[in-house]
Amino acid sequence: MKSVIGRLLASEEPSVRLRTRTEILGESSGSKEMRTAQADVKNSARVRLLLSERVRGTIPCHPYAKWVGAHWVLSALADLGYPTNDRSLIPLREQVYEWLFSQAHLEYVRRHDVFAGPVVKVRGLARAHASMEGNAVYYLHSLGLADDRTDVLADRLVEWQWPDGGWNCDKRSGAHTSSFTETLLPLRGLVLQSMARRKPYHDSVARAVEYFLERRLFKRKGDGHVISEKFTRLHYPCYWHYDFLFGLKVMKEAGFLRDERCTDAISLLKSKTLEDGGFPAEEAYYRRGPVGTSGRSLVGWGGVSQTKVNEFVTCDALGVLKTLSSRR
Repeated sequence: MKSVIGRLLASEEPSVRLRTRTEILGESSGSKEMRTAQADVKNSARVRLLLSERVRGTIPCHPYAKWVGAHWVLSALADLGYPTNDRSLIPLREQVYEWLFSQAHLEYVRRHDVFAGPVVKVRGLARAHASMEGNAVYYLHSLGLADDRTDVLADRLVEWQWPDGGWNCDKRSGAHTSSFTETLLPLRGLVLQSMARRKPYHDSVARAVEYFLERRLFKRKGDGHVISEKFTRLHYPCYWHYDFLFGLKVMKEAGFLRDERCTDAISLLKSKTLEDGGFPAEEAYYRRGPVGTSGRSLVGWGGVSQTKVNEFVTCDALGVLKTLSSRR
């Protein structure tokens, strides 16, 4: 680990250096040195590219446009360690709020006996893309942009939560189990919400955590088989997708990483360690390309390889392993 940490500290990417110092080496994020490091992230080429399509403060496309809309840009900035309370991001926040509080986002639409609206109830269970609200709650708190409207988004998540602890957007009447991909981001957002607000969200967090732990972060509850091979592969960024390392990362944020039911996922992570102590990105959910490219990203995220270190994945992985090796 020592050699790969040295590599990360020498990275050309300021966010990798920052995250190595705070998440792996445990340096205080509030120190003067770390504030300087955050300023380096803000002024980095990567961040400038992510924000390069702004026009008068906003990005002229739907906030959810993959992966260049305001929703995804703010999410990326939060994960990179972008400094908090940057007023220049408020127009992007307002874009997100305008979308999430629009009638079109919440209205009930029924076409050909199939509910086509984003939020409906079938057999008493809310069928909602809760990952949207969940991710917004996460990055609004992370970036210091949260306000009373963030509380409303968090309250929606509590209202929409299923009895098994998760969330699901599947509108088929037979769907009765929550979805990993719709549950992780709501959990991540509510973890920060519960830290930032007096109103208790702890019960919703505990129930969502239990949903993942009962399934050991990537296995079926009933027979222990792997739910999806995609869940066992390493990616960065995951966006709205799920993989076991993203699951471990959120367990760390929620304070449940030492639960014994994380053991299988931790063993799987260790099995993917490269010879130099780093970790690869085995697959990607983004593409580089011109406007109109499906899943277009304005920046690369370290490339995909089975044998080469991806610095972003390595930061996530070593952050998890370092937490486990630290004293309680």
